[in-house]
Amino acid sequence: MEQKNETLTLGSLFDGSGGFPLGGVLAGITPIFNSEIEPFPVRVTEVRFPNMKHYGDVSKLKGAELPSVDIITFGSPCQDMSIAGCRDGLSGSRSSLFYTIGNFS
Repeated sequence: MEQKNETLTLGSLFDGSGGFPLGGVLAGITPIFNSEIEPFPVRVTEVRFPNMKHYGDVSKLKGAELPSVDIITFGSPCQDMSIAGCRDGLSGSRSSLFYTIGNFS
């Protein structure tokens, strides 16, 4: 039986400083795109992954318009869940962005 040697691809939403893409690279996975709005983390991933496309605000994305990838990762905003935050949970203004993942089908 012939095995294909295809590299898996990854898209990262709520990317932060690129932890999921970095883990992917270490596992032989190619990061294709990310979504992040905070300037410092965006700059970190621009330096670490110069070939990765940056799409910005996840709430403005449509999955059908993004490049096709094998794996989608996300670390949704946790400020509303944190003891340091206002503890609004998933109904908080930032953590409720978790529900936008449903738009990526």
